[in-house]
Amino acid sequence: MVHHRVTIIGSGPAAHTAAIYLGRAEIPPTMYEGLMANGIAPGGQLTTTTEIENFPGFPDGLMGGELMDRMKQQSVKFGNNVITETVSKLDLSSRPFKLWTEFNEDAEPVTTDAVIIATGASAKRLHLPGEETYWQQGISACAICDGAVPIFRNKPLAVVGGGDSACEEAQFLTKYGSKVFMIVRKDHLRASTIMQRRVQKNEKIEVVFNTVPLEAKGDGKFLNAVGLKNVQENKEYDLPVNGLFYAIGHSPATEIVKGQVDMNDAGYIKTVSGSSLTSVPGLFAAGDVQDFKYRQAITSAGTGCMAGLDAERFISEQD
Repeated sequence: MVHHRVTIIGSGPAAHTAAIYLGRAEIPPTMYEGLMANGIAPGGQLTTTTEIENFPGFPDGLMGGELMDRMKQQSVKFGNNVITETVSKLDLSSRPFKLWTEFNEDAEPVTTDAVIIATGASAKRLHLPGEETYWQQGISACAICDGAVPIFRNKPLAVVGGGDSACEEAQFLTKYGSKVFMIVRKDHLRASTIMQRRVQKNEKIEVVFNTVPLEAKGDGKFLNAVGLKNVQENKEYDLPVNGLFYAIGHSPATEIVKGQVDMNDAGYIKTVSGSSLTSVPGLFAAGDVQDFKYRQAITSAGTGCMAGLDAERFISEQD
């Protein structure tokens, strides 16, 4: 039977930062980075982004994939054993924990003394016609990550959504875009009162109610319009925009621990304040799998550091 001291499930900034800290503490972990887990390549959501300008230490920016390649090189340097398989089943009922990988669910389980789950969360997408063509070429699910990219500067932009996140992203984008349209399918915003007031007071934001997006359009290289439909008037038309930002929520990748650890109503793993500890001793959560507020590469790395230190302390106490 294969046994690990610490197993990391995930491959983004949180996972690799935890691996670096554990490796330097002479507890080299085993990382299951996944094989297109949740439809995302090893490296997590950053592999789907273009240039990153807000990660400290890179004044000229760098591509998301390059940042993850560097993180992986660093974690491997300190002994991280990376396995390109997806963990499909995890049993937390007793220690050592048991795990199985995809296509090997009937085989003997791998056991582990501790688990750091850093499987992330995926932005919900609309799957519009043209979306794949213009994803990261005008379409994004993170205004804070991508809003300052040159293709959006002084251009008309659109945000899909009517909640607090959509309002926040619309306001953020007014720093860069010439105008920001909020596309809302209902006849009202569902955001908090204070957020609605801020949107109403911002002259660069126009809320388009009773409207749904139908299609992403462009020149084959970059987005230049979005097809819309006013559901109240049953009218279809094109809105010229150079950026389309989704703010319709995220889905945390927590299916393998569902029913085994405390989560909030949205499915994010609950952690003890100021730590990565969960309701299950020996299970630590880091990154977007437990962060429903910030969802940034740098905050993920920070919680990865916490998980690495917490797991090190847990293992030391068991020895």
